[in-house]
Amino acid sequence: MVKAAYFHIPFCAQICYYCDFNKVFFKGQPVDEYLQAMEKEMKNTIEQFPSAELETIFVGGGTPTVLEMKQLDYFLANIHKYFSFNTNKVEFTFEANPNELSKEKLRLLKDAGVNRLSFGVQTFDDNLLQKIGRTHRKDDVWQTIAMAKEVGFTNISIDLMYGLPEQTIENLRDTLELAFKLDVQHFSAYSLIIEPKTVFYNLLKKDMLPLPSQEEEAEMYEIVMEQMECYGYKQYEISNYAKPGFSSRHNLTYWNNEEYFGIGAGAHSYVQGKRNVNAGPLKKYMNLIQETGFPYVESHEVTSAEKMEEEMFLGLRKTEGVSKEKFAQKYHRSIYDVFSKPIAEQKQLGLLEETESHIRLTHRGKLLGNEVFQAFIGVI
Repeated sequence: MVKAAYFHIPFCAQICYYCDFNKVFFKGQPVDEYLQAMEKEMKNTIEQFPSAELETIFVGGGTPTVLEMKQLDYFLANIHKYFSFNTNKVEFTFEANPNELSKEKLRLLKDAGVNRLSFGVQTFDDNLLQKIGRTHRKDDVWQTIAMAKEVGFTNISIDLMYGLPEQTIENLRDTLELAFKLDVQHFSAYSLIIEPKTVFYNLLKKDMLPLPSQEEEAEMYEIVMEQMECYGYKQYEISNYAKPGFSSRHNLTYWNNEEYFGIGAGAHSYVQGKRNVNAGPLKKYMNLIQETGFPYVESHEVTSAEKMEEEMFLGLRKTEGVSKEKFAQKYHRSIYDVFSKPIAEQKQLGLLEETESHIRLTHRGKLLGNEVFQAFIGVI
């Protein structure tokens, strides 16, 4: 039974220059109509796929906190109306921008059972924030996180980025030093990836995007890993670090290759062995909900071979790696029966290692993760 649900709010006050997520400007959009369509999708999803009690809920975007109080209240009420979960046990995450949360919104979230906040901070350098299209500044981060703690939030995550245009090693060290002073429970730290259809992609094509070298970016990743460990944040996935007991249970759903609901424009779901993709454009999403009850534009029944491949390239993202025992339990085959060749090859390259119970990336393997993951695709 599905125990996780993702909800997508595609609205933003400002579009960041690197972002390729499904998003639109908030102003002038049919926000209320979109939320009504989401309610229909929630209702139809639960009727079609009865669920166990949810263990994790994640609301992402876009910027979910850009919603006005009345809209936010309506949306949260619908989650409670259609999905069963225990507010004392669930991990209920809301993404937020540091400059878009009032104390009233924070209280509304807290009262609705939200118990984890994820802030898109990216850097504490105000010049860099401006260059990447963020609307907040470092002072906003301090004020908002202090306010969130005052309201009673005790599980806070911050997103950071490295490999940004004109970012230096010293700049990254300064950002990390300030980040650790916030005393939050979780960090996600990602390298910048230039995606098509973004402002940065267009600048790169014009040779107008001064990025750090690959060597500098690799050094930045090493610094992030080293500093996180020094400050007591355990790396549990390639890009994620947590204090003990604060790993993201929702994201572990994905990396453990478990099923989940995906509600909203552009959301993905994995239910009853099928991976579904929702329509991204708002009008198309709302029209499909009206016409068919579901907004799917793609639906793929995952084959046994694909499930095993996904188990490897998703599971290897975790620092503990892929459990040999769990693999055998899920697929009734030994991991070596299926992947002995790529495992041996990647071990020989020094990118994989084995413990008694798991197969996992080496330190060098973390730096070349995508190459390792690729080795497990199309081998069955």
